[in-house]
Amino acid sequence: MHMNSAPHLLTEDRPEYERILDDALRHAHERPDLAAVGEQLNPVQLRTMAMAATALITATAATEYEHYVKAREELRATAADTDRDAVRGTGADDPDRSGAGIGAVVTVLAPVLAGTAAVIFLLVGYILKMLSPPPSFAGTMVGAGWFFAALTAAAILIAAIGLLITALRNGSTSLAADDPGEELPEDVARAREAWRHALLERGILPFLRDALADPGAAPAARTPYPSANRIPKIGYSRPDFSSPDDGPAAAPPPPPSGGAVSRVERCHWVRFSPR
Repeated sequence: MHMNSAPHLLTEDRPEYERILDDALRHAHERPDLAAVGEQLNPVQLRTMAMAATALITATAATEYEHYVKAREELRATAADTDRDAVRGTGADDPDRSGAGIGAVVTVLAPVLAGTAAVIFLLVGYILKMLSPPPSFAGTMVGAGWFFAALTAAAILIAAIGLLITALRNGSTSLAADDPGEELPEDVARAREAWRHALLERGILPFLRDALADPGAAPAARTPYPSANRIPKIGYSRPDFSSPDDGPAAAPPPPPSGGAVSRVERCHWVRFSPR
């Protein structure tokens, strides 16, 4: 539920917020100020309340979060520039890349062309052999058909080996790029840790303490968060009804003094006129 998520909290960082919240609830029994978890409010209820108040909680660590996002964006911009330079240095004029492209085309087209030729030569050759007497070149066409059939099988085998080698090469490259052991630069890691610590100490823990202290009231009433109710008010107001004690209702205007008044109009005026 992210209806009330803080506008400055990016989507990619919402799972991190949830992990910090879950970790705080998981180790709540280790904190004396959160020892009441499970008595009046269980961890599921506390988590639901904290998720609904994401905007209020994350606002307490807005400064640290902005610093962390800025450091991360600078790192990504540097990596993007490096990738562009690498792509520019290995352009289409690279002989290795050109050779790889031609090889891929040949690998794909060779089985198709050889297979088509094999079908044509075999079909025509065996049809000619059915004639009486068969032409002298019928046997040659059948032989050519079988030659192209063998060539098709060899091309398919070579293509399969090439695909296997390419898959293995790409797999090893992707594993090296996604190595989980690779750490973030020191400034980014330090900014991230500062945000996590501020979010936990100034946002999540005070919210949980106030929720446990008074489950019937909004914790925001006693914390530095902006004043807000736990359950938002629905934008609906009931109509005002007047009771007999509120005084006489406004009477309709009297009938005109001049002119004839019908019996129905006279009864209507007498019925609703103030006594």
